[in-house]
Amino acid sequence: MQEYHNLQKGLLIATLACTGIIFISVWISYNLNIALNYLIGACTGVVYLRMLAKDVEQLGTEKQRLSKTRFALFIGLIIVATQWRQLQIVPIFLGFLTYKAALIIYMMGTVMPSDPK
Repeated sequence: MQEYHNLQKGLLIATLACTGIIFISVWISYNLNIALNYLIGACTGVVYLRMLAKDVEQLGTEKQRLSKTRFALFIGLIIVATQWRQLQIVPIFLGFLTYKAALIIYMMGTVMPSDPK
């Protein structure tokens, strides 16, 4: 279980690091409004990742399969983004996907040997 908690912590740190780097890059490249839209999506992605981690942790002991309630978080965010004129769907969606980029970066770090001997 300790290994699982270390994985959770590593993924969360990687997601937050990617979020910070991408947020600043978008702010510099575009404008603050688009960067904040990205940040909304990224924060939702972090919450989604935490919900997924809790769901996986309960798998086998309390639950037999993963629930689909966390998808409501993403669907609700997209519905709010389509209805509220200040929000833009594409930056929010790409921000939400940041946790997937962090997952790929984290996995590449664990697969690739750090010491070339």
